[in-house]
Amino acid sequence: MPHLSDLLAAVARGADPGPFALVRREGADHLELYAGPVRAVDRLADVPLPAGPAGPRTLALVPYRQVTERGFACVDDAMPLECLLVERHERVTLADALAALPDLPVVTTDAGFDVDDDEYAATVGRVLAEEIGRGEGANFVIHRTLRATVQGPPLRAALAALRRLLLGERGAYWTFLVHTGSRVLVGASPERHVSVDDGLIMMNPISGTFRHTGATPDRAGLLRFLADPKEVEELYMVLDEELKMMATVAERGGQVVGPYLKEMSHLTHTEYLLAGRGSKDVREVLRETMFAPTVTGSPMENACRVIARHERTGRRYYAGVLALLGHDDAGRQTLDAPILIRTAEISPAGELRVPVGATLVRHSTAAGEVAETHAKAAGVLAALGLGPQAPAPDPQPAVRPGDAGSARRNPERPLADDPEVRAALAARNAPLARFWLDQRAPGAAGLPGLTGRRALIVDGEDTFTGMLAHQLGALGLAVTLRPWHAPGPLDGYDLVVVGPGPGDPGSTTDPKMRALRGLLVGLLADGRPTLAVCLGHQLLAGLLGLTLHRRDAPYQGLQREVTLFGVARRVGFYSSFTARADADRLATRYGSVLLARDETDGAVHALRGPGFAGVQFHPESVLSPDGLAVLGELLTDLLPVNLPAAEPA
Repeated sequence: MPHLSDLLAAVARGADPGPFALVRREGADHLELYAGPVRAVDRLADVPLPAGPAGPRTLALVPYRQVTERGFACVDDAMPLECLLVERHERVTLADALAALPDLPVVTTDAGFDVDDDEYAATVGRVLAEEIGRGEGANFVIHRTLRATVQGPPLRAALAALRRLLLGERGAYWTFLVHTGSRVLVGASPERHVSVDDGLIMMNPISGTFRHTGATPDRAGLLRFLADPKEVEELYMVLDEELKMMATVAERGGQVVGPYLKEMSHLTHTEYLLAGRGSKDVREVLRETMFAPTVTGSPMENACRVIARHERTGRRYYAGVLALLGHDDAGRQTLDAPILIRTAEISPAGELRVPVGATLVRHSTAAGEVAETHAKAAGVLAALGLGPQAPAPDPQPAVRPGDAGSARRNPERPLADDPEVRAALAARNAPLARFWLDQRAPGAAGLPGLTGRRALIVDGEDTFTGMLAHQLGALGLAVTLRPWHAPGPLDGYDLVVVGPGPGDPGSTTDPKMRALRGLLVGLLADGRPTLAVCLGHQLLAGLLGLTLHRRDAPYQGLQREVTLFGVARRVGFYSSFTARADADRLATRYGSVLLARDETDGAVHALRGPGFAGVQFHPESVLSPDGLAVLGELLTDLLPVNLPAAEPA
């Protein structure tokens, strides 16, 4: 490890060794050392990826503000997109790295959160009432930052913290230190955001947090956690959101694998793996997946607005990614990008920042989310001397079948291998849509009456439309996506889908609501086959004369069995508003409309009229096991076999 020795010797002398990174990937028995010059670029498309032999080429440090590339809102703090150009790449065994890294205490002063517990709890309450309660989205991640001052040379302190993380944290996807000259980042991120290898794109949504009270997770407590509706729904919601991203970057969308446990030193998470094949440039994959819903919320575009409204400060590198770009032996592009969470940023002057956030959903409580931020920060704070190290596991006897002490665990056997834990994890997939869990053979779900037809989906700012496009494609349609603010011709389409999105459907001033309402008026007047989904359904119901109501309790990420035109269907809802009616039929200027209503409150789950239909739920969601069947039935009715397909425009 000659270069590492020289690098550490320079740090010990108080000299700047130049930009470098040390990275241990999950399960590796070594660290990767990357060194080279740093260059700032403006856009992800400008990240250098020069040709050459197989191996890493660039390590990009991507700030949260890059979401502006997608036109999303943020508090712009001007943090640069820095690229370490890899001119030197070495492997260092874990044992050698631990022996060489400084074994010193990290001393800090003036530690405290920029937003205290009471203020953070108040923000949680506002987001639950003003955003989730009013239909702005299903979940949002709000962060706060612990700040302190590092005593002594900052880079030496960061190297000591890295050593502690390598020894004390487990289960991290990347454990790393990056020194660019203008900042040091050191952390242990549990979560892969996106990777590309041999054309296989993978994402790794992690959500749900079980806090350890001892050296190891409590088995009985973990089983209660796995059955907790809040934790279950939280993971389902981020799974749906990352499936939206996979729908954009993978040719046939993503296939869901899991769920799994991710056991770390201070807490345990639940996670899924999504996989799909694609051929996009890896920099485009990065751009189209900015940023993970586990650190922003859903739907993504509106989550960024909500974050800007309630945080009021820039996120710097929190919720961004480290992205290692390179080539494989065949010359194909590669990418590996962990999310920048559980990470400390240290300035050359010793200013320390440790940002951390909690995911707010309809079941959230202010006290619970405050506690979650403390738990998530615990690992990196311990490495920085700002909290206790997780206690080392004590040897315990193995659990024997039928033992009265079955709540005790065998430290040699991870809880992920426990039969009851495995059964609890497997049970989470029972209510989910097999469309996203199973291998899908091209054309297997195609319907004769739909094959070759053309559909236009108008996106109301919810990229659920990408998943909907894959389902319509599986049924046989050729699909075009168009944003709501980009009007265009409708000729040449057999079907127009007015899609989902956030916001108040009753607003008469919101430009999006006015545009979508106007689109629906024209579609109804022309008798053009129309399907309206979620927000589109609400606007359609309003035009038909139904009254819209805001639900007392939001239906965000909620699965229900409902009766649709005489058939029981299990489907997933993401809505805070609903239309209501007191009869199953409605006379309108467009003809008689059949309503599928809730017997208890009259909520209209779906409607069918001459040449149009609407559904309040999301048939494309992973929460809709009957969604594909519902789409097939509605579209077969809207597009009769005896009608010719539209000619391309």
